[in-house]
Amino acid sequence: MDFFDFSFPIRISMPTAWESHIYRQTVLIVLSIIFVSGAITFFFRNKNYYFVQSWASIKSWLIAAPLMFIVMGLPEPWPLVFLTALAILGAKIFFQIMGMFHRSYFVLLCYAGIIGLGICAWYDRLDIYNSMPMIVLGASCLVPLIRNSYKRMIQYMSLTLLAFIFLGWSFMHLGLILKFPNGVYQVMYLVILTEFCDNTNLAVGRYIGGWRMFPGINPRRTVGSTATSILLTLFLAGSMRFLLPDGSDKYWLASGLVASLGGFVGDLVMTVVRRDAGMKTVGPFIIGRGDFLHRVDRLIFVAPIYYYVMTVIL
Repeated sequence: MDFFDFSFPIRISMPTAWESHIYRQTVLIVLSIIFVSGAITFFFRNKNYYFVQSWASIKSWLIAAPLMFIVMGLPEPWPLVFLTALAILGAKIFFQIMGMFHRSYFVLLCYAGIIGLGICAWYDRLDIYNSMPMIVLGASCLVPLIRNSYKRMIQYMSLTLLAFIFLGWSFMHLGLILKFPNGVYQVMYLVILTEFCDNTNLAVGRYIGGWRMFPGINPRRTVGSTATSILLTLFLAGSMRFLLPDGSDKYWLASGLVASLGGFVGDLVMTVVRRDAGMKTVGPFIIGRGDFLHRVDRLIFVAPIYYYVMTVIL
């Protein structure tokens, strides 16, 4: 009799992804790049603002990357549980930025909706998944009635729906991507590409200038630095194409463009939210720059765009 033979969706067994040499190879390559980049940046970490920010980001990934690889290498459903927990953490930071974390009814409603998205992703219920924003909005409309209050309720309902759309519905498309062939690899592929694109944009921004595209939102994003970061991201996407189910040009080109352009838009949109709210960060993410939401804000656009692009291509 197998002691662990339960009729339960959570299986206790040896990690599955770690049994693949591709996964182990990916871990080795990515961690090597992070450590080498960290070793180089360490000697220039106090040279200027850009190296300070790059060094802070690398420090955070020296801790976060091994943790991500460990969790994503676990058997199902732990990677999905991990993504759901990250989405809830991102929503928490969002509510703190907007100054409504104390509105527990709305906050807990958003968390419950995100957990519902995780369950929908697990059972492949895309129909319910896409109905969840309406369900959360409908439930939010009941809160003023339960509380017997109307003051600022339109604002709270709007922000709850915005948090759920960004950190729930959009971000949790990573959970749907997990269902793709080599889904775990594709999720890691996106995370690596989006983070790489942001860091290269920041690193080359001092040396490659040009027209500032959105000076009122983020004056550091120039045409030159953005174009360079996109080209470097495409190069990395082509180099790591072995993580995709099909290594043909259309897959890695689409992935690289979605990760760089979608991530660029996501970063700008969340910058607008932060600046309008008058709060730049809510505590550091581990020991790196910015908070946790800084690390995942690009994925709120990358994940759904990548999902639907790949749905058409596959």
